[in-house]
Amino acid sequence: MPDAASDTLTITLPDGSTRTYSVGVTGREIAESIGAGLARAALAITVNGTVQDLERPITESAEIAILTWDDDEGKETFWHSSAHLMAEALQALYPDVQFTIGPPIERGFYYDVDLGDGTLSADDLEAVESKMKELAKRDVSYERREVSKDEALAYYKDQGNPYKLELIEDLDDGEITFYEQGQFTDLCRGPHIPSTGRIKYPKLLSVAGAYWRGDESNPQLTRIYGISFPKKKMLDAFLEQRRLAKERDHRKLGKELNLFTFNADVVGPGLPMWLPKGATLRETLADLLKDEQLKRGYEPVVSPHIGRLALYRTSGHYPYYKDSQFPPMHFGGEGDEEDGYLLKPMNCPHHVMMYKHDMHSYRDLPVRFAEFGTVYRNEQSGELGGLTRVRGFTQDDAHIFCTPEQVKAEFKDVIDLTLKVLGALDFTEFTAQISLRDPQNTDKYVGDDALWTQAEQAIREAAEEMNLDTVEKTGEAAFYGPKLDFMVEDALGREWQLGTIQVDYNLPERFDLTYVDAEDERQRPVMIHRAPFGSLERFIGVLIEHCGGNFPSWLAPVQAMVIPVGADFNAYAEDVATQLRDADLRVKVDASDDTVGYKIREAETQKIPYMLVVGGREEEAGTVAVRAHGDGQQEVISVDAFIEKMQAEREAAWS
Repeated sequence: MPDAASDTLTITLPDGSTRTYSVGVTGREIAESIGAGLARAALAITVNGTVQDLERPITESAEIAILTWDDDEGKETFWHSSAHLMAEALQALYPDVQFTIGPPIERGFYYDVDLGDGTLSADDLEAVESKMKELAKRDVSYERREVSKDEALAYYKDQGNPYKLELIEDLDDGEITFYEQGQFTDLCRGPHIPSTGRIKYPKLLSVAGAYWRGDESNPQLTRIYGISFPKKKMLDAFLEQRRLAKERDHRKLGKELNLFTFNADVVGPGLPMWLPKGATLRETLADLLKDEQLKRGYEPVVSPHIGRLALYRTSGHYPYYKDSQFPPMHFGGEGDEEDGYLLKPMNCPHHVMMYKHDMHSYRDLPVRFAEFGTVYRNEQSGELGGLTRVRGFTQDDAHIFCTPEQVKAEFKDVIDLTLKVLGALDFTEFTAQISLRDPQNTDKYVGDDALWTQAEQAIREAAEEMNLDTVEKTGEAAFYGPKLDFMVEDALGREWQLGTIQVDYNLPERFDLTYVDAEDERQRPVMIHRAPFGSLERFIGVLIEHCGGNFPSWLAPVQAMVIPVGADFNAYAEDVATQLRDADLRVKVDASDDTVGYKIREAETQKIPYMLVVGGREEEAGTVAVRAHGDGQQEVISVDAFIEKMQAEREAAWS
């Protein structure tokens, strides 16, 4: 008989309090012991940081947290179980379907399936959704079952499912589990919610194509996206947000506002072409940041669009990331990769070579190189999406070479610059995510332990001193150094990763970068990667949806439209436009024969911030009747007063 101590274990709750339970207690039982409300809301449990089913026994003392819908991991588990419920519905409606993978994603879930000779379109989603609701009402449990590798292989051989067999071959015996609910069985590591009855409001969203394991040489599958909620009001709020997002879709607004265009057939997919208005928008953003960078001691540089493979072999970008890069270019028919060239996937190797061009003393540091550099990534065609996922994009890239002692001050300055950019564009809701290395697995990181500790602490202190709302993510650091990412929430409540600041110990080592310290000894500089916008394409895509195409007056491609009330006043309208252009304002004149009302409606449709109506009284007084976008009121002011108004709006945003 084991002694009494071995029959119990200690559970530590999130608030630090402890409770004693019998060995084998489940998450469900713990939740019930805390309170009936928590038990009803519980979806899963974390045990020493690992998410697992509520019904799995706990066999040793542990730190736990009961997960509900309010937790990200709770939602993830809920959506994972919803993917299984959708798969069961598909199995009932399409008996020959073969299942591959069905994970939760940031908002919802998907399942990739092989329908064989069958087809499924968006028109069929309602029937699948109805079947999901029917199956959910049975309120059957999600049951976990451990199986041997031989048993798993035998099951899927009998099913004739080559996809699951391929997955099983990569698994070790003793780590394979099946999950079952109702008539559906799936190879799955879990975890899952207690039962299907929790999934009350599923909604299937779209159908797309996807290649097995993301490889275009593999079979094409059908991917079905969905989302689900425990309450109807949550689904209603999501659908309303989705409706607004559709109205604000940057691809739709980009076409309506004549900002950019794509031509996949002739130019190539994922390669945006900026039309005059879009180019003006883009250059206005770039010019403002360039001006600010000059004030902060950055030096502009320009690098070529290609480089020798040897450059990227040294940096490590090739071959380690070659799957996301365009194939090397070879010349002279030799076919030797060492002599090949690569479309630039990153700007940093070029900037490193520029630093290496000169000898540097500690008195020279920090050295700050900045470039709006265009880079190229061979993204899979199925993953391209407007401006937010493209194959050619321009980064507001800067690289700072500094001493370890300067890292904190440089981080603070970059944080300040990023906050200035976000504030000017009304991105007021964001979280700064500090990504740290995993202290239990330091072998996968490069760089000295003491330098990592120093850098991580410098980032923490810099963020605290800049009053940032931060979260720390252990194990999320890049292999070459810790980083700080700005997770920005747009007007529709969606989160985007925009600005980033990264410490790099890898490239200085790979390229043998040095500076001479006060003792005349060679030392290794620290490199900081910095991009407040991230990429102009992605940033502008997010910005368009954030503001619905209603750009602030200082940024709008056309800041004002001068509207003469008749042909007799066209000359005065042109005179007003000339005065505004002389003040560096972007203005157009609508001298068409259309009515004033029609001209105003056209300017409203184009989301031009100001319409300046001019007629006889305005010409005589040297004034304009100012009408703001979306506001039917007019204010008559002098041309100079309007210029001052526009300048003040720019200064207020960018001060």
